[in-house]
Formats: sequence, C-alpha cells, structure tokens
Amino acid sequence: MNPLDIINKYYCEGSPLWLTLTEHSKAVRDKALDIVARHPELNADAYFVSEAAMLHDIGIFMTHAPDLHCTGTYPYICHGYLGRQLLEKEGYPLHALVCERHTGTGLSLSDIQSQGLPIPQRNMIPLTIEEQIICFADKFYSKSRSLRQAKSIDKIIKAMRKHGNHQVAQFESWCQQFL
Repeated sequence: MNPLDIINKYYCEGSPLWLTLTEHSKAVRDKALDIVARHPELNADAYFVSEAAMLHDIGIFMTHAPDLHCTGTYPYICHGYLGRQLLEKEGYPLHALVCERHTGTGLSLSDIQSQGLPIPQRNMIPLTIEEQIICFADKFYSKSRSLRQAKSIDKIIKAMRKHGNHQVAQFESWCQQFL
C-alpha cells in the first residue's frame, strides 16, 4: 500500500490542504521511525508505522478548520474517528485505529463524556506500541506554522495541561520510554 495513493484519492495533490497534511505527516513519520530505529527492544513494525503515520490525519478534510485549509462541516476533534471510518472503508482496519486513537495521548470514554466531545462514546486510547509511538510523535508537530519544526517538550506539556494531568503524565511516561 502506498499511503500517498490513498491521500491523493481524497485530497487535491499540491493544494494547500494536501501540503499541510503531507508535510505534517512526513514529520510525524520521520520522528516515529527514528523512535522505532532507536528502540529495537519495542519490536515495533517499522513498515506499519511508516504507513499509519502518513495516514493518521486523513480525516481532516471533513472538518472545519480554516487555518489549516479544511472546509468540511465537522468540528476538528472529529478528524480521528472520521479518518477511522474512511480507512476502514478502504480496507485498512489497523491503520484506521491509529487515526481514531492519536488525539492528545488518547481519549478515554471518561474524557469524552466529561468534556462533552462530539465524538463516539468509546475509549480511543492507543493500545499497540505502534499506535503509541505515532501518537507520541504527532505531539511534536503542528499543522500550522512551521510544519516540520519540532515543538519542545516543555511547549507540548504546557499545551497538554489544559486537557488534564493524566494527559501530561502519559506524555511524560512516553518521553522516558521513547526518547
């Protein structure tokens, strides 16, 4: 499977949204593959990590986020489960789970309910090592501003604090495991 073939099915190649998605995804992929290479003891599937990292944000085009060139109708928080639906339809159920489970450090059913998030009422926590690596790598790269410049750990933690100490604790745990 070539992830760009799937991306190009839903995005106009060369458009501002395509560039935002692909540059962000390449940065996440490269960071995730670096983690895989430096931690062979994790036995992570590098080929899957490469593909899934490129596709983790495939659902953003269905959301409304003008700053990112997204002109859809759903709130941006929905891009994960929408990406899951899209990739399941394409026949990639494991890649689809990465889409759904990469928001923050994952969203528990309790998080979804307590925050009143407009997404399905189910746990969306990264479970496999590959899901965790991609979720972690994603935190370093914004889809706005400089797409390929990594954010500092301090900046990531500061942004995560507003979503709860459990998000920060999980991120810090991944820092110890992956860095």
